[in-house]
Amino acid sequence: MGLKGILGFDYGIVQAPLGPDISGPELVAAVANAGGIGLLRCPDWECPDYLRELIRKTKTLTDKPFGIGVVLAFPHDLNIKAILEEKVAVLQLYWGDCSQELVDDAHRACVKVVPQVGNIEEARKAVAVGVDAIIVQGHEAGGHVIGKDGLFSLLPRVVDLVGGLDIPVIAAGGIVDARGYVAALSLGAQGVCLGTRFVATHESYAHPIYKRKLIEYEKTEYTDVFGRARWPGAPHRVLETPFFDDWRSLPADENEVNQPIIGRSTIHGVEKEIRRFSGTVPNMTTTGDLESMPMYASQSVGLIKEILPAGLVVKNLVEEAQLLILQKFKNAS
Repeated sequence: MGLKGILGFDYGIVQAPLGPDISGPELVAAVANAGGIGLLRCPDWECPDYLRELIRKTKTLTDKPFGIGVVLAFPHDLNIKAILEEKVAVLQLYWGDCSQELVDDAHRACVKVVPQVGNIEEARKAVAVGVDAIIVQGHEAGGHVIGKDGLFSLLPRVVDLVGGLDIPVIAAGGIVDARGYVAALSLGAQGVCLGTRFVATHESYAHPIYKRKLIEYEKTEYTDVFGRARWPGAPHRVLETPFFDDWRSLPADENEVNQPIIGRSTIHGVEKEIRRFSGTVPNMTTTGDLESMPMYASQSVGLIKEILPAGLVVKNLVEEAQLLILQKFKNAS
């Protein structure tokens, strides 16, 4: 067992695409410059010209390859066309059908396709259409969670499914440090994808209060309270804040549509009103009642003790994992 790069990158460490705009050019470039796979987050509406600007801005901050994540539950055809024309290294896909046509289009543009899956059936479909890697998301993950299986039960099943094919399997969900990285490697993963750990970095576009809450709080809850109208049927894991504790039993027939406006944000250049229960996490521009907004986090948030530079997160993962493998596993043999 050792650490290897994947998909042409130095390391098998992926920074998850953090919505709606938390993984912006600064964070993605910092991860890329450290040898990891940084992923921008595509807006949830068609805006190909803006997307080109976002990609080009990132290219001014790094000469290393990077990628972008697209949620297929939202309009995306024009955005994906722009992404392929800009020839980013990786197109990460989530919450929708990773079709043969889409994979073929990406490969013609020399873009690698990496879907994120939450069950074995999705993984089987991904293998069948010839994807370049698969991210396996466990139920422990923060943010929107597509499956019900824990990472340690689902991951080895996908590894066995892939078998000898040249399709790296990347583990996601509750991994924040080298111990999680090595545990995932021992189950057959070739890389890891971290979200919450990269929210709590200097370069992330999360509001400072959101970052601070990730250090202060230790408990999370899997719920569907937030964003029911905007993204139906999309459960998520959030910090157990006092606001969430008060509203965790929100009746199933209620959603954000008729709720009061509690704040405002500029998201991907567009000014937006934030209603209570809207599901929008606070970014650097957010004003209003931030304590009443969702703060997505994985079950391992209690292991995050400080806000760090993103490049140091990558460096620590690599060096501490190497040390752990050397001390715990080499000595055992």
